[in-house]
Amino acid sequence: MANKKKKIEPAALKKPTRTHRQTLMFNDMEMSVIMNFCCRYKITKKTKFFRETIISTILQKMEEDHPTLF
Repeated sequence: MANKKKKIEPAALKKPTRTHRQTLMFNDMEMSVIMNFCCRYKITKKTKFFRETIISTILQKMEEDHPTLF
């Protein structure tokens, strides 16, 4: 029997796993707005939408608040 070599992927090529769970709760009006938005713009994956929206907002804010020399 021939031994199969394991393919070792460099860390940069591995997809990060999501291990930190956070929970959001919305009231009826907020959920209605979210559902209308998702229907209007044909967003089917709300989890991805929330993740991208939150991270992009954080990155924009960090970019605005970066220290300047002048």
